Amino acid sequence: MSSQVFYRKWRPQTLAELVGQPHVTQTLLNALKSGHISHAYLFCGPRGTGKTSTGRILAKAVNCLNSGRGEPCNTCDMCRAITEDRAMDVIEIDAASNRSIDDIRDLREKVNYAPTQARRKVYIIDEFHMLSKDASNALLKTLEEPPPHVIFVLATTEAHKILPTILSRCQHFDFHRLSRTDVVAQLGKICSAEKINIEPQSLQLIARSTTGSLRDAENLLEQLTTFYGSEIKFPQVQSLLGITGDWRAKEIVKHIVNNDISAGMATLNSINNDGLDLRQFNRELVEYLRGLLLVKTAATEAVDLTAEDLAELKELATRASLTQILNAVKLFGQIEVGNTDCSTLPLELALVDCYLLQEGSAPPSTKPQTASPPAISRPAAKVNAPQPPPPANEPANNRAAGLNPAAAAKKAAPDVKSGPAARSETKEGPQPQVKEASAASPALSTEIERLRLGWKQILEDVPANLKKTNAIALLRSAGIKPVAVENEIVTLSLKYAIYKEKMEKPEYQQVAEKIISDFLGRSCKIRCVCETENNHVVRAALKYGAQVTSVEEK
Repeated sequence: MSSQVFYRKWRPQTLAELVGQPHVTQTLLNALKSGHISHAYLFCGPRGTGKTSTGRILAKAVNCLNSGRGEPCNTCDMCRAITEDRAMDVIEIDAASNRSIDDIRDLREKVNYAPTQARRKVYIIDEFHMLSKDASNALLKTLEEPPPHVIFVLATTEAHKILPTILSRCQHFDFHRLSRTDVVAQLGKICSAEKINIEPQSLQLIARSTTGSLRDAENLLEQLTTFYGSEIKFPQVQSLLGITGDWRAKEIVKHIVNNDISAGMATLNSINNDGLDLRQFNRELVEYLRGLLLVKTAATEAVDLTAEDLAELKELATRASLTQILNAVKLFGQIEVGNTDCSTLPLELALVDCYLLQEGSAPPSTKPQTASPPAISRPAAKVNAPQPPPPANEPANNRAAGLNPAAAAKKAAPDVKSGPAARSETKEGPQPQVKEASAASPALSTEIERLRLGWKQILEDVPANLKKTNAIALLRSAGIKPVAVENEIVTLSLKYAIYKEKMEKPEYQQVAEKIISDFLGRSCKIRCVCETENNHVVRAALKYGAQVTSVEEK
C-alpha cells in the first residue's frame, strides 16, 4: 500500500470518510440501515469528487460479512477483497473503452450468473456517458429489471449526455464540487500522516488551483513531495503551478487605474521577453481585477488575499471608478490565450481598449462620430443662423432655418419677386442656405461618408463567426478609421505603426475586406496607412490615383 499514489492510498473506505458530500452519504446510510437498496444508482458530478469511491464503499457495505446494514467493517474477508481489488463479484468497467453494443451484450449475458462469493454482484460503470446510443438502448431492459442479486452503479461527469430513459431507471445523486476548506482540511490530514511540512497558504494555493477536485489536489501534493521532498515552501508551489509573475499582474492593474498605456505596454512586453506563460498570467491578472471589483463593491470578505494585498487593493479602489474596473474585468476576462500562443497582442488590445474607453468618456468632441445621418442636416442650418437678415423678417427666418432648411427656401422664394431689396436680401441671405442644403445631400451618398458614419455600427454587426477573431479586436481597438475610397481600394488609417503591420497580415486583411465589402455591397480591397499619413494632402493624392510606397517613422 505504501507504493500507491496518494489518491489511491487515501481513497475513502467508509461513507463517513467521504469528503464534502453529506447529502449523498446520509441518504445511502439510511438506505443501508433500512434495507431499501436500489437496483441502479447514477452518480453525477465533476472529476475527483468521490463518485467511483462511493460505488466501491456501497459494494462493500451490501456485501460486508459482519454488517450488511450500514458502514462496512473493512476487516472481514469480503471487505478486504473489495478494497484490494480481488473481489470477483465487484466489476469495474470503463465505458470509454467498452462502449460498443457488443460489449453491452456480453455484459447482459454475464449479469444472469449468480455471484461466486458475495451476496450481490455490483457493476460500477465509469464514464457512462461515453456509451454509444445503441449500447445504452441495449442496456435499458437489464437496467430496469436486473436479477435480484445485481446492483448497477453508473458514474459520469456529463449527465446531460445520458438518455432520459436511462435517467428514469436510476436513483440520481449529484456530487458537488468540493469547497476549498474541505480540500485544505483533507490535504492537511494527508500531510500530517505522511510527515510533510508545508505552509497553510501553500495548501490554499493548491486547493484554489484544482477548483474543487480532491483527486487533482492529492496528485499535485504528491508531485510536490516527489520534486521537493518533505519540506515544501510557498515559492516552490508557485513555481510548480507556473505562478511566477504576481507582481506584474499588480503592476498592470495599477497602470489600468492610472490610465498609463505606455507603462502598461512596457510591462506586457517584459512579460513576453521573459517567456512567462501568458495564459497563466492572464488568469492571475483577471483574479486580481476581480479582487479590485469586490473591494470596490464593498465585498472584501470574499477576497482571498493577504492583508498587504488587500490594503493595496483598497487604495487602488479609491482611485478607480466602478465603470473603469468593470470594463477591465470584461476585456481581460474574455481573452482566450491558447497553449501555444506566444503573442501578447490580445493582452495589448485589451489594455488599449481600457485606455480608449476611459479617454473616450471625457471629451464631448467624440460624440459627433456616432451621430446618425439625419443629424448631418443640422450643421447647414447652424452655418446660416449667424447671418443677419433684415430685422423685420428675423423671427420667421430664424425659425425656418432652425426647423427645416427646405421650408426656409420656400419662404424665401416669394420674396424674390417683391422688389430690388428683397432680391438683394435673397442673394445675401437665404440663397447660400439653399446651396448648402443641396450640397449636403450628395456628400452623404458618397461611400467614404457612409463608411465614416457607419464604421462603429459595422464593427458591432460583424458575423458571429468573426466576433472573437484577433482581426476584429484590432479593428475595434487600434484607432482605425476609413479615410479614402478609390475604385475598389479602401484606405484605412491606424494610430500606430505596429498596428499597421498587424493589419497588413493576410488573415487580418481578409476579415476587414469581408465586413467592408458586405457594407458597401461590392468587392473591396484595403490599404493601410499610419496616422501620420492621414492628412489632407495625402488624401487628395490618394484620390487622384497616388499610392503609398513607404512610411517614414518619427
